[in-house]
Amino acid sequence: MRNAGRARMGFFPLPLAEARRIGQFLLLPNGPASALDPCVGDGAAFAEITSDGKVLRYGVELEAGRAAQARSKGIDVIHGNCFDVQRPVDSFSMLYLNPPYDFELGEQNSRRMERLFLEHVYRWLRPGGILVFVIPRPRIGECSAVLSSHFREVRVYRLTEPESVRYKQVVLFGVRRTRQERERLRDDDITRARQLFASLARAPERLPALPSEPDRQYPVQPGEPVRLVYRGLPLDEVEDLLPKSSAYRQAAPVLFAQEADISGRPLTPLHGGHVGLLCTAGMLNGIFGEGETRHIATWQSIKLVDRTEGEEDGATVVREKERFSNDLTLVFSTGEIAVLK
Repeated sequence: MRNAGRARMGFFPLPLAEARRIGQFLLLPNGPASALDPCVGDGAAFAEITSDGKVLRYGVELEAGRAAQARSKGIDVIHGNCFDVQRPVDSFSMLYLNPPYDFELGEQNSRRMERLFLEHVYRWLRPGGILVFVIPRPRIGECSAVLSSHFREVRVYRLTEPESVRYKQVVLFGVRRTRQERERLRDDDITRARQLFASLARAPERLPALPSEPDRQYPVQPGEPVRLVYRGLPLDEVEDLLPKSSAYRQAAPVLFAQEADISGRPLTPLHGGHVGLLCTAGMLNGIFGEGETRHIATWQSIKLVDRTEGEEDGATVVREKERFSNDLTLVFSTGEIAVLK
């Protein structure tokens, strides 16, 4: 995952237009049904998907601000880590899962979070319960072990909103098998299903777009109220107590150090090397000059690549050499902008 994605804790919300289309594939009962979103985020997509029925909504969210937003939409939210939540199996009528799109630790010797979340929470879905799984298309194959063994009537659709296309999102619908149905499965049935999921991950042209009008509906069973138990750290209390701790007071001057105020003139004239160091450190950014020559100056470092071509033994050889330079952007009080390279 890119650093920007990690900064928002892997939160890739489903566009509401897609959520409305997904909701039309669910046939909600007249009585209450219990539904879970273990990565509920701000709750907007989950609330939209389950808006057409009387649903007892439950969610888990790691980020405090988004957990508060989800609670404001009538969702019973636990602020914490989903992997620290306990619940007896076979509890929920429906499971909506849009997990973080990332590796557990790193890209080597680590499993995908989509697979980890599915393996952790699918058991909470009662037999006959409905799974709504939103993931990047290339990750379908990595989740095929659980999907092929524990779910039937699986359908996969390609999502078409711009943000969904950007992250190659697909939605997968499935019904959890009963124990008797799993026992009747043959090894070759599971193998064929896993091969099918792997082929869908590689061939987006085989996936139909999610239609505005559903081509089938999945009936959601009625459900009883559910009690989730959180065994992890009480994050709300930790955040409240953290500023009062001695460790926080010691670390605060380093973590939140005030920006140095550099002023005055150097004792001796600067040579080119000094000026270059000051530029790259951002110490020559600011407002300078008077009257019409008054301007704002901003320096930035850029990487350049020099390419040279030559012939060796009758073959053309291309060599690339990287180097760094500086750009200076000047914005004058007259509105003129100049970029010096």
